[in-house]
Amino acid sequence: MNRAEVDTDDLLKVVLLLVVAWLLLEIVETVLDIASWLLDAIPTLIGVALVVVIALRLTDRI
Repeated sequence: MNRAEVDTDDLLKVVLLLVVAWLLLEIVETVLDIASWLLDAIPTLIGVALVVVIALRLTDRI
């Protein structure tokens, strides 16, 4: 697939997914602020998991 062949709708869906994930992370971080020592590692792990899931989805492995 050529980069020029990617539909605008697909790009908007990816951006929307990333923004929703970012907002969910902000909400989770705010709600669970009591356990801040635990949350130091969770956003990084969730970010890595999101990157892996998106990469797998884009390569049609899911």
